[in-house]
Amino acid sequence: MSQKPTSSENIVNQKYDRCLADLLVKTGVGFSIGVVASVIAFRRRAWPVAFTTGIGSGIAWADCDRLFNPTRGPGVRIVSQAQTPESK
Repeated sequence: MSQKPTSSENIVNQKYDRCLADLLVKTGVGFSIGVVASVIAFRRRAWPVAFTTGIGSGIAWADCDRLFNPTRGPGVRIVSQAQTPESK
């Protein structure tokens, strides 16, 4: 049984769906950690909630950026064939 090739539009849609789900989960976890930290350690101040929610959103943004641009990761360098030394 042969499978149909996946269209590029479906691949992009899957990536966007993954990014949105990742954003919701990580922002929610950051919000939850901030609420707990605010109640336990910071006498019900608002800044821990905002701070940890922002951290969760930032991590999700970075993961989505790596999903769409895998060559932009740390330690990845693209070298063209003109720059590579020839082996003998």
